[in-house]
Amino acid sequence: MRVDYYHGGNSKDEWFTLDRTVLEPLEWPGNPAKAIDESQLGNFLFEVREQGSGKLLYSRGFNSVFGEWKETEEAQHANRTFSESLRFPAPSAPVEVSLKERNAKDPTVGGYHEVWKTVVDPKDKFVDRSRPPSPDALIAFQKMGDPAGKVDLLVLGDGYTAPERAKFEADARRFMEKLFGTSPFKEHRNDFNVWGLCPAAEESGVSRPSSGTYRRSPLGASYDSFDSERYILTMENRTLRDVASFAP
Repeated sequence: MRVDYYHGGNSKDEWFTLDRTVLEPLEWPGNPAKAIDESQLGNFLFEVREQGSGKLLYSRGFNSVFGEWKETEEAQHANRTFSESLRFPAPSAPVEVSLKERNAKDPTVGGYHEVWKTVVDPKDKFVDRSRPPSPDALIAFQKMGDPAGKVDLLVLGDGYTAPERAKFEADARRFMEKLFGTSPFKEHRNDFNVWGLCPAAEESGVSRPSSGTYRRSPLGASYDSFDSERYILTMENRTLRDVASFAP
């Protein structure tokens, strides 16, 4: 199950609105024995609780693109909205999904405070059960075991045309070997599965506004994110999530 929502605001204020609730096409790949995140990592944390009883079923800490943007100069004088997502095992009955933010500006409070909450009913007719278009065949670059017991790393290609698919595979393998040639990944290579997905682009390459290059690539990746020339991000989270849902 995935809750897509909009996270808007500026350096001082934030607001949240529901976009859609989606049932993804694959089974939940996570470890059911590790449903609760006790790491205390991330500036945000979301919790999934049984409606009524309040029993905690799932939680995960994370960082968001909005959380990074709010530290930029632009956020001092402008508002922006980003699409974000929360993924968790599909429940059998209604649950409350609570989004919490770390109390970074008031360390005396400690922990996290709730900033948004929504109810998810898996039987609601408005849960989107449609299957998004397949981005192409899933590539298993490295499969070390069941996803429930491994870290699953997905390498997404953007701006590769259909004839360039072999180039994507070569680039992804080169990246993978660089990663696992570096500590601490080198010592833990057997703990990772590595997958690849590459939706075909009509035009080769991605946008780079600083050099006057603009592309409508499948995932919307672009250099110059937050006005940093080297920084590639996509702001099209909805599309990114639909493509990524075809991998564990």
